[in-house]
Formats: sequence, structure tokens, C-alpha cells
Amino acid sequence: MLTQPTGDAPALSREEVKRGLETGSIALVDVREPDEYEVRRIPGSVCHPLSRFDAQALPDDGRRIVFTCSAGVRSQHAAHAAQAAGVSEVAHYQGGIQDWVTAGEPVETG
Repeated sequence: MLTQPTGDAPALSREEVKRGLETGSIALVDVREPDEYEVRRIPGSVCHPLSRFDAQALPDDGRRIVFTCSAGVRSQHAAHAAQAAGVSEVAHYQGGIQDWVTAGEPVETG
């Protein structure tokens, strides 16, 4: 994998992610591959695949970076990689798109 964990990135719930997207306080970064992202994604998320992780390419506009993926594993790795690269305000969405869809939240496709 990219890095060994350097610390514990906070895990956010679906409600915390929804609230952050509504208030504009988070940048939701989906670390799944582009083909997965195109099938369905959380509205407002941006795609930065873990396989090509580059901390320099992350949004840098003052919002907290929150990583998401399918179920929460890749997002943890991305959070640790970001921390290792010096990005301090990171978290991950525990449950990812699977939790989002199961709860009946809206998704984008295409």
C-alpha cells in the first residue's frame, strides 16, 4: 500500500458527511477508481483514485478533506497517506458509498 498508518484519522458518519457537504465545510474525495466513480457517486464528491494518490492534487481551499470509497478501507489508507504527506485536516467516511446507498441517499451517475 502507499504508507503505513501514521495516526488515526477520524471516521465520520453518514450524517456528519451530509452536514459537511450541506455547509460546505468538507471536500469529499472519492478514492475509488474512475470506472467505479462513474457507476455511482455521492453528489459533490471529486474523484482522486488511491492507485494514483497525490497529496498535492487534493483540494486546498480551507475545507477539511474527507476521503470516501466503497466501504471505508481505501479511504482509511488515503487519509493515512495524506497525513504522511503533511495534510493535517483529514478524515474518512466510514461505510462509504455502500452505507450511503443502503440509507437511500441520492447518488449521481455517469
